[in-house]
Amino acid sequence: MSGVRVERLSVRLGQTQALADVDLEVRPGEVLGLLGPNGCGKSTLLRTMYGTQRPTTGSVHLDGLDVARSPRREVARRCAVLTQDHATDVELSVMDVVLLGRIPHPASQRSAAGDLRLAADALARTDALHLADRAFPTLSGGERQRVLLARALCQDPRVLLLDEPTNHLDVTHQLDLMRTVGSLGVTCVVALHDLSLAAAHCHRVALLDAGRLVAVGTPEEVLTPERVEATYRVACDLLTHPRTGRPLVALSPRVPSSPIAQEAP
Repeated sequence: MSGVRVERLSVRLGQTQALADVDLEVRPGEVLGLLGPNGCGKSTLLRTMYGTQRPTTGSVHLDGLDVARSPRREVARRCAVLTQDHATDVELSVMDVVLLGRIPHPASQRSAAGDLRLAADALARTDALHLADRAFPTLSGGERQRVLLARALCQDPRVLLLDEPTNHLDVTHQLDLMRTVGSLGVTCVVALHDLSLAAAHCHRVALLDAGRLVAVGTPEEVLTPERVEATYRVACDLLTHPRTGRPLVALSPRVPSSPIAQEAP
């Protein structure tokens, strides 16, 4: 089973230090939640993991493969990606979009019938099989997200990288998606904004702030009120889910300090 190793990774985008000296190991088979406020470097880290962003210094190894030094097709055979940026005007059916996930694999190892079975299974796992004959541009945002996840599953990856996969999804499909991800048995890195969702479904979480790795560990270890407040600049209370026993992160705006009362003249 494949893991991901990030070593002394720094990425500079123009004048901005997007990532600085990030060391992170994603264990084979685990679901790692990537957390942090907007602009902290989550998407940049994911792009560097799958090779569309070159590191300024440091390296990413995926299943022993140096991502920056390897052909894109070779990386794609091991790693499937769901990004925030995707075309919405692709004039293909949903089934054809999902079948695109088979492209990285050699034709000698594929068959039309086998590819169709994998695509149908992936659509079923994301509750989207009923959409198979629909034109992709006619789908809602949530439906597209589920279809694109199916495309990633159809790729049969060893590593799955997901950038805000719950965007556009209703609550039911957010929970279904995270449950599906956890059931795959593949190494998964998923960037999330919902801290409670991450705490409920991720084996470990990594917290980023201003391009630096703040903490890595179990949700209980990382998502302390003090650390969440310092990273997100909000007030934080930790509760316990009454059914699962997992952490629930309750956030609220910080109450501004009361101005010093002015004495009447």
